[in-house]
Amino acid sequence: MTTSDTVVADRREIRELLENWVVWRDAGDWERFRTVWHSDGRMMATWFQGSADDFITVSKEGWDKGVSILHFLGGISIDVNGHRAVSQTKMTISQRGDVDGVRADVICTGRFYDFLEKREGRWGIVLRQPIYEKDIVIPLDPSAQLSLDTALLGRFPEGYRHLAYIQTRIGYNVKPDMPGLKGPEVERLYGHGACWLGGGPLLS
Repeated sequence: MTTSDTVVADRREIRELLENWVVWRDAGDWERFRTVWHSDGRMMATWFQGSADDFITVSKEGWDKGVSILHFLGGISIDVNGHRAVSQTKMTISQRGDVDGVRADVICTGRFYDFLEKREGRWGIVLRQPIYEKDIVIPLDPSAQLSLDTALLGRFPEGYRHLAYIQTRIGYNVKPDMPGLKGPEVERLYGHGACWLGGGPLLS
């Protein structure tokens, strides 16, 4: 197999892994979901930052309590360098819940930015860091009137402020400085990705 063929095969395997992440996570297929991560994998999200194992635990707990967070994927871009890769996947996060007494969906558009490594012949996620680009809250009843707490809404970046709002209201401690479409946070993330792809350490 040529180097070009190997890269094509690697990209195909990574793409399947990224698609399985969404399907298995949203279906509550926790044991198969665990297989997309390496053992030291970490997840960064608005409402959770920690190990993949802990993310699976808290996701299952939320699932059992009726927390509804679903995902949908778009285009995928994958850069491969030997046994390392960085991918970006267009996505939406959809969370349904009560927003100050009004049943609503919050839809957030962004990208999954993933650090991946091939170990013992298997690709796995080492770090997943979403990028949050924009969001909106939509009442299920079009005639319902939403009156949001502007002070709470203003605590969070534009890219995920409505998502943060609903998550804060149901008791999550939301991280206030996640990367968005522009700004120092996302530029720092791109720098970390370049370092990782070049063989450097996974920066914090």
